[in-house]
Amino acid sequence: MTKKMNIAVIFGGRSGEHEVSLMSARSVLSVLNLEKFDVTQIGITHEGAWLTGKNVIEAFESNALDHLYPVVLLPEPRGGMLYTLKGTALEPLAKMDVVFPVLHGTFGEDGTMQGLLELADVAYVGCGVLSSSVGMDKNLFKDVMRTNHIPVVDSVLANRADITNAMETTIQRIEAQCAYPVFVKPANLGSSVGITKCNNRSDLLEGLMEAARFDRRVLIERGVNAREIEVSVLGNANPIASIAGEIRPLDEFYTYEAKYLLDTSELIIPADVDAATMTKIREAAVAAFKAIDGAGMARVDFLLDRDTNEIYLNEVNTIPGFTKISMYPKLWAATGVSYAELVDQLIDLALQRKAERDNTERIFRSNE
Repeated sequence: MTKKMNIAVIFGGRSGEHEVSLMSARSVLSVLNLEKFDVTQIGITHEGAWLTGKNVIEAFESNALDHLYPVVLLPEPRGGMLYTLKGTALEPLAKMDVVFPVLHGTFGEDGTMQGLLELADVAYVGCGVLSSSVGMDKNLFKDVMRTNHIPVVDSVLANRADITNAMETTIQRIEAQCAYPVFVKPANLGSSVGITKCNNRSDLLEGLMEAARFDRRVLIERGVNAREIEVSVLGNANPIASIAGEIRPLDEFYTYEAKYLLDTSELIIPADVDAATMTKIREAAVAAFKAIDGAGMARVDFLLDRDTNEIYLNEVNTIPGFTKISMYPKLWAATGVSYAELVDQLIDLALQRKAERDNTERIFRSNE
């Protein structure tokens, strides 16, 4: 009889995308084969407490956490052991073969969780520290894309201090570089949280203040009369891209509400583009994934200019929305990979990545 693999699914987190994470995690948990996996659910509260117990996802969804108890992962290699904290004592709880972090946004998708899992020397699904952090910071990501000759939309970066202490100067600097309309967004967040389309100076002031609530770095992008095209990427050293899909939101852009709360956006899969454009977009998605040393998965978002037919890479999401109606799994389903198969492949890729890391020598021994 084959021994079951122990998998920990981590969700929630200290992020504006906490609730999105719960939706994604519920979908992942629903397809894990319990004949193949022993599953430990770990929820992270808004305050950063790690909790486990019975029916963790239901407890987090209903905000009824009293029956849950603390769990600890130490930042040192202990064979993937999780511990419970009882008083001041640590007691072993479960040994993890692989971790599936279903955490969107800061403290989960930005390389911080990946760093902890690296220190703990445990296999985990998705991108590593470098690709997670670069993919998360939209401004830094644009710089990497420009270096790799992948076109991105013109943008300006502002810090929270600029917005708080020198709003007038900041607005003048933005207006000197970008004509209206512009999009203002937190540099390190996803799911359209904190994003504002600004058609004038008054909108821009409000948009800057809104984005600065969620991040100390704020990105301002030139508006493009664009179609929104998305591609899913899967793999490690030799990643592959799904067919591209298009999102046609009824709102001015693909808002948080349109993504997760309202059934108002039209999803066209495959995207209505010619074969040459489809190939170009898929190739650019793989090139971007490789440029940031991606692993496991990412959803790569593009803007296709309606006026010029130019393609701009918008961003890479290294832990994309993972509900069954999210674009990442829907694009793979249309390409021939079911949701359950996708989850299994991501776990296999995590184990392969861990095996590759284990081949790296950590001690230098001189031949002298």
